Amino acid sequence: MDAMLLVRGMLIGFSIAAPVGPIGVLCIRRTLTGGRLVGFVSGLGAATADAMYGFIAAFGLTTISTFLVDQQTALRLGGGAFLVYLGVRTLRSTPATASARATASSLWGAYASTVALTITNPTTILSFVAIFAGLGIAERERNYAGSSLVVLGVFLGSALWWLILSGATGLMRARLDSGRLVWVNRVSGVIILAFGVLALLSVLR
Repeated sequence: MDAMLLVRGMLIGFSIAAPVGPIGVLCIRRTLTGGRLVGFVSGLGAATADAMYGFIAAFGLTTISTFLVDQQTALRLGGGAFLVYLGVRTLRSTPATASARATASSLWGAYASTVALTITNPTTILSFVAIFAGLGIAERERNYAGSSLVVLGVFLGSALWWLILSGATGLMRARLDSGRLVWVNRVSGVIILAFGVLALLSVLR
């Protein structure tokens, strides 16, 4: 039964992480410019945020989830503005001909930025609540051990997706010359910028 809870959590984490969004585009771009490790660490930031939201949903912390949803306007503004900044910065950056060697500070920056970006979408927690309720996890497994296994599974499942994505993208790196990398930057920058603008516009609706 414990193993099944872990598997369920992994499936939840994988399914929530897999849809392509701004974090996916950012992970791909960072993998191409900084290497697989930078791309994977960026994904781990998103996996950490997913696990945090999974923790809130699995343990039934409705006060925290309600507060986050109530503050979604401010969080969307912050996340949208950050995406606009990253999009513009990506558009203006000059790609290196080889992957830069990752440093502790660059890895930490990649990790922290994706934690912040993922956490600024508090409606994600509603997805976790709905999935947990649909699978009966929230009602039947209200215990620390069971809930902890589900949350661990969410993190591992999400991390698995980012490992696959960064690994597959890394295989493409050797085939890209500087000219193609310029276009990678441009396309990535436009997509990230568009996500940021959409996030800002959603606040006005």
